[in-house]
Amino acid sequence: QVQLVESGGGLVQAGGSLRLSCALSARTFSGYAVGWFRQAPGKEREFVAAISWSGVSTDYADSVKGRFTISRDNVKKTVYLQMNSLKPEDTAVYSCAARLVTRNEYVTRSDYNYWGRGTQVTVSS
Repeated sequence: QVQLVESGGGLVQAGGSLRLSCALSARTFSGYAVGWFRQAPGKEREFVAAISWSGVSTDYADSVKGRFTISRDNVKKTVYLQMNSLKPEDTAVYSCAARLVTRNEYVTRSDYNYWGRGTQVTVSS
């Protein structure tokens, strides 16, 4: 069993920043690619960012590229999403997801096996 717990959400004004954390409970943190997703009210869940097992390879949705940064600390077993220059359209519930992989450079935008419950991010205009 793998468990993921998100934290760091909150209310911020447009242009501000938030740092989300995704704590992963597993025997080893390495071996899992991790992605961040978000879902706004009335909309489908969308991909935000992902990071490989190695932490070297990353992938970002076009809507957040240049503003968000995903990183991981394999000692703390935590993946972070640094969100800068936040916009009202970034308002959503942000969830992290993990997938066990065999290639340390593998990243994916789908097919994750484990999901957290999410944390609310609200950006006011």
